[in-house]
Amino acid sequence: MKSMDEAPGSETVRLNNQERENQSATSHYKSPLLADPVKPCQRSRAAVKEWLWKLTRCLGTVCGMEWYGYAALGIFTAILSFLMDLSVTKLLSAHQWLYMKLEGNSLLQFFCWTLYPACLCAVASSFSHNICPFSTGSGIPEVRTMLAGIEMPHYLSLTNMFTKFLGLICTLAAGSTIFLGKVGPFVHLSTMVGAYLSKLCTLIQANKKEEASGEMLVVAAAVGVASCFGAPISGVLFSVEVMCSHFALRHYCPCFFSAACGALTFRLFSVWSGDGETIQALFKTNFPTGLPFYPLEILLFAFLGLLCGAVSCFYLFCHRWILQFTKTNSIFIKMLTTEKGLYSGLAAFLLASLTFPHSAGQYMASKYTMKQLLTSLLDSRQWSSESHNASAQPLLEWSSSGTPVYLSLAVFLLMKMWMLVLACTLPLPAGYFMPVFVYGAALGRLLGEGVSYVSSSAVTTGEQWAAVNPGGYALAGAAALSGAVTHTLSPALLAVELTGQFSHAVPVLLATLLANAVARSEHRPSFYDALSISKRLPHLPSLMKACPQLPSTPVGQVLGAKSVQLQKAAGPAEVQHAVSTSTETQIPVVDSHESLILLGFVLRSELLMFLRHSKTETLDKHLDEVCCIYPTSVLLSPHNTVQEVHSILSLVGAQTLFVADRGRLVGLITWLELKRIIEDLAKEI
Repeated sequence: MKSMDEAPGSETVRLNNQERENQSATSHYKSPLLADPVKPCQRSRAAVKEWLWKLTRCLGTVCGMEWYGYAALGIFTAILSFLMDLSVTKLLSAHQWLYMKLEGNSLLQFFCWTLYPACLCAVASSFSHNICPFSTGSGIPEVRTMLAGIEMPHYLSLTNMFTKFLGLICTLAAGSTIFLGKVGPFVHLSTMVGAYLSKLCTLIQANKKEEASGEMLVVAAAVGVASCFGAPISGVLFSVEVMCSHFALRHYCPCFFSAACGALTFRLFSVWSGDGETIQALFKTNFPTGLPFYPLEILLFAFLGLLCGAVSCFYLFCHRWILQFTKTNSIFIKMLTTEKGLYSGLAAFLLASLTFPHSAGQYMASKYTMKQLLTSLLDSRQWSSESHNASAQPLLEWSSSGTPVYLSLAVFLLMKMWMLVLACTLPLPAGYFMPVFVYGAALGRLLGEGVSYVSSSAVTTGEQWAAVNPGGYALAGAAALSGAVTHTLSPALLAVELTGQFSHAVPVLLATLLANAVARSEHRPSFYDALSISKRLPHLPSLMKACPQLPSTPVGQVLGAKSVQLQKAAGPAEVQHAVSTSTETQIPVVDSHESLILLGFVLRSELLMFLRHSKTETLDKHLDEVCCIYPTSVLLSPHNTVQEVHSILSLVGAQTLFVADRGRLVGLITWLELKRIIEDLAKEI
């Protein structure tokens, strides 16, 4: 601003008015009879505020206040994760206790087995639909969209966080019958916690509002995974791969710091609750370390990766088909619109009926929870060689009816494939990563048991393969299938962190790479991409998978209405009209309305100050004489594509970019305008 300090008289008047107001306020509070009843204990409140201000200054001398926010984010998210696991464990134990108490009455056991998860799913769906409809589903597609720069405030509300937390507890308490997890919704919960912590940090550091808000959301995505499994490194890698299309290096250290705080807190709570003696891997295994695998087994791990890639393609195809079917079938449309609770209850009752232990459930280890399923599949012992000892765990559940473990694993794989696809249609808070992880472990276990059976009765190169570890194949299969479904490599590191088995790091990574190569061929969308496309979310990287030519649309063809601009010789009347008709923080300035030659932009705050001074003083000056015209650092062309504009906005971090053709102003692009453009283009898919 220029020539704004040339009126000392008005400044003196304003200071005198403020002094009179302060004096009147002081005399008002001196009288106890006139004390404000709404704000009692003024002295105590002032003392507390002064103490908090001093504490903030002391903490700020050690490190920036945002680092305390990162630590609080990790700790608070880990507490939420532990409380959720504790609640789910109590509810699952109650279900198992009731089922065992009804031993001897198959009919009552059937109703106990089916109605318990059906009621929980109906409650979760109805509760989410009536309180906050945005709380259903995984939440990861919406978080990816927000991290891409698109504002979606409804998905970060306190109501959504409360609804999603309670609804997810009900979903997980339904057990492995429904076969759903918590990773996706918990990443969303962590993001909501991060959004509120960023607002708190903004109150302390007002100069870092936009930067702190975006950085906290990126960090929260990593903390969500770390607090679920106690795996900080894979949590950060997950945030890089899945959540952010452009990961800034400045987020690197905050992500690791917050993820480490969350993972450490989560594991410490497990130790204090009696689940473990010390901080260790969540799924502790006992793989042999002397000879973890034979060199020729690398070929079998490679074959497993290719097999998992093929299975992932089939699963993703079924998932896309069921998403399309639920949007075109009239019965599904009606039930998913008006009768969500009824639909969830009926679907859960069907799934529970098929997993009843006295029917088909005896071939699927249906009494196991998700954690018990994964722990049993990672067992290093060869089940085929222990078939004579049916009382040994975990063989007791996988061959409870005396059937071979191969048949039980095959039935598990065949049934859980379509059951998981059906469960993905349930309108309730649920995660879909962990079920795929367990399914991949079962696929790898089946291959490992086959290899161990063949190796125990055959001789290869003069010596017998007696130490084949089927658990290693289960570990590689879990990482490969989940990585192929999500198009990421972080599950390979997650598998190693979950089990602590670094001896299998190379075969696990090899299987995951080959599975990704098969799943990514022909530009197939990932699981989260399919959800974004189905929901028509303005997430450009996902929409590119469905319509490759969509990002090549020139931005000049899809620009909205012409933006408000000011000429450099504008007076107070024109400035007043521009301020009242535009809400942008940066308003472009042109040479004249006829030439439209872009000179730069002026800040809205300076225009408002200019108008205030023009009302109190007789300023006969133009805009360029009073306000500072800032040059544009980045200028777009109408021939730039939508993808290029999206990348520039993401990398530069700007909120407004101007579009000019040979120096003439054509329009401007903001995140809100880009969201409208992407949504309009998504309607054509």
